[in-house]
Amino acid sequence: MRIIAKIHTEFPTKFGIPRQSGIIESLQGTIVFEPEYRNPEAVRGLEEFSHLWLIWEFSEAVRDTWSPTVRPPRLGGNTRKGVFATRSPFRPNPIGLSSVKLEKIEMDPKLGPILHVSGADLMDGTPIYDIKPYIAYTDSHPDAISGFAQKPAEYLLEVSIPDELLDKIPETQRESLISVLAHDPRPQYQDDPERIYGMAFAGWEIKFKVKGMQLYVINLNSL
Repeated sequence: MRIIAKIHTEFPTKFGIPRQSGIIESLQGTIVFEPEYRNPEAVRGLEEFSHLWLIWEFSEAVRDTWSPTVRPPRLGGNTRKGVFATRSPFRPNPIGLSSVKLEKIEMDPKLGPILHVSGADLMDGTPIYDIKPYIAYTDSHPDAISGFAQKPAEYLLEVSIPDELLDKIPETQRESLISVLAHDPRPQYQDDPERIYGMAFAGWEIKFKVKGMQLYVINLNSL
């Protein structure tokens, strides 16, 4: 398996990354090919597709061993399911699959074709093994049954950010940040109203607390 590209996003660490691709459509990312694959011919015709499949490596979850069962956060972190019945990063082969929207293709004189995408659920610098076009008539199954993940999260947090803190975030990134926080980046089995969480996003460490259905941003520190 060869790494063909790496994606660049606003998430330097795993904490806070959306649990699935496409949940937060405003999140932007750029895919830069490795030098060997910077041939414009390799993406000829890709502009005809609106969405892409990314096949990538869970680079922070590479292990020498594996477990046949895992504890999905969606189920509170206490119920075990077979690893092949989940999307856990802890797998025999640490391979991820995400569907993203292709916003545009930029031709850079040094870096070759750069893919601008949205809705990605990947950490900054994640290695990508392959890119394939999403084909709606075969890849979409509206009547599919999704087991314990049949429904999306049934709640959104109300996010409170003081104006003096929000003003530090560029306007182009505010919607994405608020959406990430509203989807509750905490592990789903944690619910301590006094705990202060820290999430790295777009060059900032976001400090916040959650009480009930309200998330309070209490500080921003430049990284």
